[in-house]
Amino acid sequence: MGKLYPPCCTIVVCCFETFMPDAASQRLNRFRTAPNLLTLSRICLAPLLVAAILDNHYALGFGLFVVAGLTDLLDGLLARLLKQYTMLGQYLDPVADKLLLSTLFLVLTYKELIPARVTAMVIGRDVGILLVAAILYAATGRREFRPSLVGKGSTLAQLAAVAAVLVQAMLLDHHIALRWVEICKQWAFWATMALVIASGLQYAWIAARRGGANGHSANGHSAQ
Repeated sequence: MGKLYPPCCTIVVCCFETFMPDAASQRLNRFRTAPNLLTLSRICLAPLLVAAILDNHYALGFGLFVVAGLTDLLDGLLARLLKQYTMLGQYLDPVADKLLLSTLFLVLTYKELIPARVTAMVIGRDVGILLVAAILYAATGRREFRPSLVGKGSTLAQLAAVAAVLVQAMLLDHHIALRWVEICKQWAFWATMALVIASGLQYAWIAARRGGANGHSANGHSAQ
């Protein structure tokens, strides 16, 4: 009996199996691990979330957001329990998180539920990190750019901000206004902006230190 995949990823896997040559079929195995399929499922949820929010179905949007969060929690847990660590998973998981969060910030800003300045800072930091990582790879050949504790805190604050916005919009649809939800939302916005700045500066310092270390190493070799 063949392996079962989540419905949203079955088509993707079947297409790879059909059109990829046999010599490359082994590369598909990395997609077949349960954690990677959960990560792909999270990517598949992004357009559904956008459609729900644009159509003002905030309860559905919040439900999909919770499901996406559960897949994020489960893929890491399964990777540890099943010892299914792959290089693809190490890159795919943060990409899925950034894709989902960036998309949500943009669409919620479009709906005037998140201030444009908050979204601009979030997107700007992510673009900056991608550029720095690309420059480091081009200059030093290093691919490792692991998230710091401050960076993880920034992601947590962004998740809290999106959750608070969706909960408030869902309640307002039923003409319910809770002051504590508004307070939580504002605190999440401020935490997001503060941690975005802090993590951006930290990543810039790490990049400068790595670039400097490689520069000294290259000078040492040339002196020899």
